[in-house]
Amino acid sequence: MARSRMARSTRVFAAAAMTTLLAVAAAGCSDSGGKDAEENDGGGGGGGGVNTPRMEIAMVTHSAPGDTFWDIVQSGSKQAAAKDNVEFLYANSEKDDEQARLVQTFVDKKVDGIIVTLAKPEAMKSAVQAAVDAGIPVVTINSGAEFSKEYGALSHIGQEESVAGEAVGEELNERGRKKAVCVIHEQGNVGLEQRCAGVKKTFSGSVENLTVDGASKPGVLSGIQAKLEADGGVDSVVTLNADVAASAVEAKDATGSKAEVATFDLNKTVAESLEGKQLSFAVDQQPYLQGYLAVDELWLYETNGNVIGGGQTVLTGPAIVTEEDAPDLKKFTERGTR
Repeated sequence: MARSRMARSTRVFAAAAMTTLLAVAAAGCSDSGGKDAEENDGGGGGGGGVNTPRMEIAMVTHSAPGDTFWDIVQSGSKQAAAKDNVEFLYANSEKDDEQARLVQTFVDKKVDGIIVTLAKPEAMKSAVQAAVDAGIPVVTINSGAEFSKEYGALSHIGQEESVAGEAVGEELNERGRKKAVCVIHEQGNVGLEQRCAGVKKTFSGSVENLTVDGASKPGVLSGIQAKLEADGGVDSVVTLNADVAASAVEAKDATGSKAEVATFDLNKTVAESLEGKQLSFAVDQQPYLQGYLAVDELWLYETNGNVIGGGQTVLTGPAIVTEEDAPDLKKFTERGTR
């Protein structure tokens, strides 16, 4: 990674590094791990890494169909599950009432632990508290950090979304940008709103939010394209999702806009686009680590009474990455772990 980029994110990156050390320490608790764990990863966790009793851990997210970010989260969870003798179960819905119902289904199933996102926290409150009341430990990840402790979760794993947004605003300032559009792809998602609010807080130029339907790629493309056609003064498009970033690049090319496109989150396409300079920079929150640590924490809590984070969010980001970082990142994105 480029030293300059890491230096800009020293405070949050240090915390993210601590979570990596925790993951390594947790792996050291197993009888094997490493290569053996990879070989035993059959998708839902196959055991073989430890001699602790079999567990069932469920994850319920707000993911829309086809959102590749959550494939990376699941990849981390499945790796930890393979090591920890855990049966990993996954369900998702972008509809908040359905997500809450899925959590309740796993409560009724009496799983050993639940991992959940709080993108729409009020809708999830009763379901999360039902799990806690049933004696099922809960870890929250990715979104809704400020509600995690209130709802009774052991800890929250992710990035502080407002801080990540502030980092983007500062980066835009350094690049001399003046007018930005922040694309929100899921209405009512507090984490996405916090990101755009963070950008506005530190960016010295103007920021306008643009809401699109992230579940419809044609709708995302047409929404961004219409905005760029209507306002030639836009010199930055900030997307909050790697898949939306691809549509933003396409919209930019279609309109002939000179705007730079930056995004939150990584995948293989983002790494390639950074290298090819179609994207100016990206914000990495390490979703693989979020999934891995969440499973590992629930296993550690069950087998050794451990809770990580000391009551604070366990940070996995943010870090600003650019074309300088792309060659290193591509090795990991190609195998689905970044």
